[in-house]
This record gives sequence, structure tokens and C-alpha cells, in this order.
Amino acid sequence: MAVSAQPLRPNVASANVQLPGVEDYGQVDREISATLNPSKGWFAALGVAILLFLWGAGTWMYQIYWGLGNAGYNPPVMWGVYIITFVFWVGIGHAGTLISAILFLFRAGFRTTIYRCAEAMTVFAVMTAGLFPIIHIGRPWKFFWLIPYPNWRLIWPNFKSPLVWDVFAISTYLTISTTFLYVGLIPDIATLRDRCTNPVRKRFLAVLSLGWRNSEPEWRHFARMYLFLAAFSTPLVLSVHSVVSFDFAMAINPGWHTTIFPPYFVAGAIYSGIGMVFTIIIPIRKFFKLEHYVTINHLDAAAKLALFTSLVVGCAYLVEFWVAWYSGNAFEKDYFMNRVFGQWWWSAWIMLTCNMIFPLSLFSQRLRRNPTWLFILSILINIGMWYERFVIIVPTLAHEFEPWQWSGYLPSWVDTSILIGSFGWFFMWFLLFIRNLPVIAIAEVKEVVPPRLRSHARGTDIDSSGHHRDYGTETPGEFD
Repeated sequence: MAVSAQPLRPNVASANVQLPGVEDYGQVDREISATLNPSKGWFAALGVAILLFLWGAGTWMYQIYWGLGNAGYNPPVMWGVYIITFVFWVGIGHAGTLISAILFLFRAGFRTTIYRCAEAMTVFAVMTAGLFPIIHIGRPWKFFWLIPYPNWRLIWPNFKSPLVWDVFAISTYLTISTTFLYVGLIPDIATLRDRCTNPVRKRFLAVLSLGWRNSEPEWRHFARMYLFLAAFSTPLVLSVHSVVSFDFAMAINPGWHTTIFPPYFVAGAIYSGIGMVFTIIIPIRKFFKLEHYVTINHLDAAAKLALFTSLVVGCAYLVEFWVAWYSGNAFEKDYFMNRVFGQWWWSAWIMLTCNMIFPLSLFSQRLRRNPTWLFILSILINIGMWYERFVIIVPTLAHEFEPWQWSGYLPSWVDTSILIGSFGWFFMWFLLFIRNLPVIAIAEVKEVVPPRLRSHARGTDIDSSGHHRDYGTETPGEFD
């Protein structure tokens, strides 16, 4: 029986073809660590992000001084840009860990080079979302009333309030997603520690790496811990985003009081998260010249996932109309007709066009493998998913049961500025992250790169101690 001259790495059947442009572990360490070196482009992007954040923060100070009435609220539409943007960022935050965890559990090969970006995006998106309930209450110094603890009069917060549910959802998810991100970073932090020459930074990385020495027992415990967190995060994300959907589904308002909202919100979260991953990873791929890590095949596979979730979201849109018609409820029917052909037709058609029509282009393999089009489409998806939340919230409040209460809504410059500032806050943290920690997982990339061999003369052989004779000492898990 003929033996291959290039034996495959254990347990990775296709390791020699996944990243053909990567030759060895040294190249992985060298090129991914190079992304941590700041450049003029990075400083320019960080400067823009900080300016946007400061503009939003300054506008918030203006709103605190002059009152929440500057936010463009018009009774009965008392949920506007702030709650819309809160749900938008929560969706993006939930998608990151959900994508990473589910793809890990299903052993999706294209996850390797994009999941770190998705996990970091999760943490910063949840940090951004957590600001908006505080902004929305108008008096931020009273935010502690949302925290479930007995106050000085021994009166607990109202657990029937959606704002309290959101506190539980955000705090729980931020804790788990941060833990998930940090555990996955430990081997990479150890790699940066070993390459670092600055003694202060080296000491700091040594503390963060928890004494990682790349031994077989450490890898075994690491794999078990990461598997546990992935399995734990998946149902947690589904439940937490369902809780966010209950902010609406528990009400009796037309368009809200429906059981389809929990799966509808989860599907929309995955879809918006994939869009944001494309928005982030494609410029990083181009700017840092990482095309041979985030390959066209990876983008193609992720685009197929985006296409699938867009079809699920589009199906949910159609089911909403069917439920309204089948219910026989005159208020539901009138609400959905008004949404698409009445007062709010423009926002509904932005949503439908960006989330249902444009993604159909991904049926074309040529467009799925075109990074420029994927980046443009990701922007359209982000716009469409923001307008999805707009269409859910504003038309319902503006067109309830009583005709004399029907009203309009127009965001003011204040809440629009705070919306823009939230993007500056998010990208500021993300840019700081990629400056200090690898945006592509070094350890997992090495798992799909064939290890350096001592000899090509024979097939893989194992000595009495369980080590592969053909593999060099740098193979992870082979040598303590």
C-alpha cells in the first residue's frame, strides 16, 4: 500500500489544503503578530472613531442638561432611536458568540479565521447596547433602579418591567461572552508573551496567559473548557435574545403580540451579526494583507450562511403578514397594511429591499466570492437590520387602537448624533483590541497548517511515549 510522502496532521484530514498560502508555524506567528503594529491608517481610523464617540457623548450631555424632549419623542411614540439602536446592537452582540459557538460545535472549517473577530465584536456590541437603556431613561443617575437589589425602602425593582429584563439579559450575556473570548485568547496571549521584548508588556501578557506553557495537559483541559463554553453559550444566546423579544411580544399592541418574535429575533441577530463580521473582517483582510488566511473560500462559506439566514428572516416577514390575515383581527390587518403601503411604507421597503432582495445576489457564486460586493452588501444588511427594528417599534406605537392617538415620528439631531456616536464607541474599542490582541486565532490557524516534518521518507510513526516521530517539537500538544 502506497504511503503519502506528506502525512496528514492527526485528526485534521484536510489540513494540507485549507490554507495553501501558509507554510509553517513561524509564518503564522510572524504575520498575525504583525497586525499589532500600529500604522498611520490605524491611527486615522481610531481618530475618526474617537471623534464620533466624543460627538455622541457631547450630544448626550446636551440632552441631559436640556431634557429628554430633545430626543424627538412625540407621544405616543415614546420608544424611538434609543430602543431601536439598543435592539440593533444586542442583535449584533448575540450573533458573534452564536456564530462562533455553533460553528465550533458543528466543526465548520471556515470558522477558523473569522471567529475571533465575531467574538470580539460580541463583547463590544453588548457594551454599546448596555448604554442605551441608561440613555433612554433620561436621568442616567437613576440607572441603579434597574439593578435587582432592595433599595433603602426595601422595595425591589419592578420585575414586570422590560428594562429590568434587559439588565438581566445584558449582564448575563456580557459575562459569558467575555469569558468565552478570554479563554480562547489564552494560547495566543502566550504566543505574544514569548515574542514580546518589552519587559513591562511581557509581564502583563504573562499574567493574562495564566502561565500557559503549551503542554499536552493544558491543551486537553483547554479543549474541554472551550467545548463546554461553546455548548453553554449556544442555548444561553437563544434564551437571552428571546428575552429581548419579550420586550415587545408581551405587550398587546398590534404587530407585537405574537409568538413568532423569539425565533424571529434570533434569526435576525445571526443575520445582522454576519453582516457586521463582513463589514469588519474584509477591510482587516485587505489592510493587513491577510488574504491567504481569510481566503475567498472562507468568505464564500460565510456568504452562504448569510444567504440562508436572509431566507429565514424573509420567511419570518411573510409569516407576520400571514398571521395578521389569518387572525381575523382588524387592528392587526390595518397595522400591517399601514406598515407597507401607508404612513411607514418607505422604512418597510428599505427593510425588505436590504434584507430580502439584495441578499438574493448571493445565489451567484461570482458575487459570493467578490470581497467588494460582500462588503457593500454587509453595509446594506446593517442598514436593513436597523430599519427592521425601526419598523417593529415606531409604526406600532404610532398606529395603535385609537385613531385619535395616531401620530408620526421624526428623529432629532440629538438622538441621531447619539446613534452615530455609538458606532464611534464600538469601533474605538474594536480598533484598540486589534492593536493589542490578535484578530485571527493563532493557535487554531496552526491546527490546520501541516506541521514541520523531520523526514518525508516514511509515513507517520509513533514512538513508545506516544509522540509522532515525524513531527517537530513545535507541534502543539506533541511535546511538553
